[in-house]
Amino acid sequence: MGKIAFLLHSGKNRKFPYYFRNYLRYLWPAAFCRRALPSLLAEMASRSDAAYIRQRIDYYNRLVPGARCSDTPRRVGDFRLRGASRRRCKSVYFFDVYEYLRYFPSSFRWEYCPGDVIHVPPFPSIVKSRPLTDDNACSVVMKIDKVRHFIFVRDKIPFEQKQDKLLFRGKVAGKACRETFMRLFYGHPMCDAGDVGRGGNLPPEWHRPKMTIGEQLRYKFILALEGNDVASNLKWIMSSGSVAVMPRPTCETWFMEGTLVPGEHYIEIKPDFSDLEEQLRYYMAHPEEVKRIIANAHRYVDAFRDRRREELISIGVLYKYFVATRQI
Repeated sequence: MGKIAFLLHSGKNRKFPYYFRNYLRYLWPAAFCRRALPSLLAEMASRSDAAYIRQRIDYYNRLVPGARCSDTPRRVGDFRLRGASRRRCKSVYFFDVYEYLRYFPSSFRWEYCPGDVIHVPPFPSIVKSRPLTDDNACSVVMKIDKVRHFIFVRDKIPFEQKQDKLLFRGKVAGKACRETFMRLFYGHPMCDAGDVGRGGNLPPEWHRPKMTIGEQLRYKFILALEGNDVASNLKWIMSSGSVAVMPRPTCETWFMEGTLVPGEHYIEIKPDFSDLEEQLRYYMAHPEEVKRIIANAHRYVDAFRDRRREELISIGVLYKYFVATRQI
């Protein structure tokens, strides 16, 4: 499959509509959004799922009143698309934060850590990802880089027609967990494993062409391994008719990976892969249990499909941030 054909049929979100929509949003006067904030907060409180919204807000934002910003915080009004922010990866992060930050006064102060964050910042900061630790309250999670991470699929392949193998496709260089897996299971009869990246001092036979999401859905078991932070394929796997196989997450994003239950939402394996064969044999012999996990995964994913509710939760996370830092 040629590069252009692959991009058109990869199954991933299209970038052009994303950028077109967000550049239009950027040109819209933020004053209109600030005027709409009180009605949005009122809507949030009056909805029948208000308790669930509050639960989600409190999960992403664990700050308590009196949280202190640094001595040199950012001003909301200074968050603009210019300079380095125009580079593609940084503009995605910018747009996803700006979409909701524009509802708040330009004089408000805040902290922001862009990128794949796997540490807890010293001051309350907006992040895309955070480590699953007990002391991560300063990491306030928002739905960032969603065009890449939030992909849900419609899988029309019956489970019985999928291949009874574990599939892995991903970039391996510089990712110790993935390299360990490849050294142990490349060429294994129960696995179809391949490295789609370049670089690194890795065996050249590991390299495989990229697969579309539709091609990957031909397998019953799909490996979700963390890269720089979370496994970016986990969301579409859990929305599909295949099952995610992975070690317990060490990081989380807006998808709340820390709330996933092994054996209920995914098949858990040990980080050193020592029980992978045992787990695959068991679930290959018990397809009804696999289908139960898939059904649970679908129910989990469904909670993220309500676009209006997701928007209200995002605004609520920022509102709580400014309340906790005593600006509201």
